[in-house]
Amino acid sequence: MSAYLLRRIWQMIPTLIGVMLLVFFLFNLFGGDPAAVLAGKIASKEKIAAIRAQLGVDEPIWVQLWLFTKQVLTFDFGRSWSTNELVSDIIMQKAPVSMTVMFQVWLFDAIIAVLLAVAVAYRRGSLTDRAVVAICTAAMSISLLLYVVVGQYLFGLVWGIFPVMGWSDSFWTNVSYYAPLPVLLLLCVSVAPSLRLYRSFVVEEINHDYARTARAKGASEPRVMLVHVLRNAAVPIATNMALQLPGLFVGSFLVEKVFVIPGLGGEIVEAVMRSDFPVIKAITIYLAMMTMVVTLLVDVLYKLLDPRVELK
Repeated sequence: MSAYLLRRIWQMIPTLIGVMLLVFFLFNLFGGDPAAVLAGKIASKEKIAAIRAQLGVDEPIWVQLWLFTKQVLTFDFGRSWSTNELVSDIIMQKAPVSMTVMFQVWLFDAIIAVLLAVAVAYRRGSLTDRAVVAICTAAMSISLLLYVVVGQYLFGLVWGIFPVMGWSDSFWTNVSYYAPLPVLLLLCVSVAPSLRLYRSFVVEEINHDYARTARAKGASEPRVMLVHVLRNAAVPIATNMALQLPGLFVGSFLVEKVFVIPGLGGEIVEAVMRSDFPVIKAITIYLAMMTMVVTLLVDVLYKLLDPRVELK
């Protein structure tokens, strides 16, 4: 196990280098001139040159790349070019807000989709099974924007159950008052594909020999489904759930903009519009690192869920 972990950690280095080079050169080649963006529409060449010198983008490309590399190694991405706030402070303030919404979506999506997948797979081929699959297909065909518009109109304006926008400094107020409607609307989008995917995992396991053997030994159908089938289907389900974890960090761009939630998703949109390179590169690098770490943890989780799995 230790040799496998060391080898996987060593393999992360070239992946991270590739991400760094991709982000750096994409921004420098296609990101435009941040000095011109910050200077405004009416600005002299002298002002733009002064801003370029202040930002350090007038240095040779290899100098800028070396400075970027040092920032990644030290986890110090400096200050935002547009607000002059520390990038680390921006992330520490915005990321928990996004996770307040997205963690609930991730958790409820897993519980609802797994339980419904087991129930529907148990009645595979029946009218209920076909109806649920059809509903999921229809739900997947509807844009999140439509859910947001209809949800705000019905739950906010017509029935007055939830606010249509806003956020507070109180965690419990946010969880109980401001977050439920965004969470509900995001679940409308996320549960359908998860349910269809998990159903296919469970149905595949039902047809294996160990399930028929358990039934032949007198095990009840609920025990076969929950103990034997679900345990073996847990490996691909856990993979899908774990790979969603880095997405909790950045939140939902659309929902945060529409509901005026001060999360990291909205900050990313603003950073792209302002060509705020320090914020963009910091979030991109952190997201890449989180993805690699989560992938490694998923591989280790395979061994815990199924002792037959060999890590090589």
